[in-house]
Amino acid sequence: MQVEHHDLHHDFPEFKEVIHNLKLSDHHFARRFDEYDALDKSIRRIEEGVEASDDKHLEALKMKRVHLKDELYTRMRKG
Repeated sequence: MQVEHHDLHHDFPEFKEVIHNLKLSDHHFARRFDEYDALDKSIRRIEEGVEASDDKHLEALKMKRVHLKDELYTRMRKG
């Protein structure tokens, strides 16, 4: 099974520099970015079969990832 990558650098390559600058200057963004990254890695491990999880838990993690991504994207657009 092909597992899609949802890291922010992959999904938003046009914001690479903005992401870097925000991680250095905005502590809230940096914390949320790290939270998103850890969550994405956890979801990928479940989808790859490395970690076990039921469907309900996996879907809850994915919803949390979507909300974090929306929050981070909004902040990235503001620069």
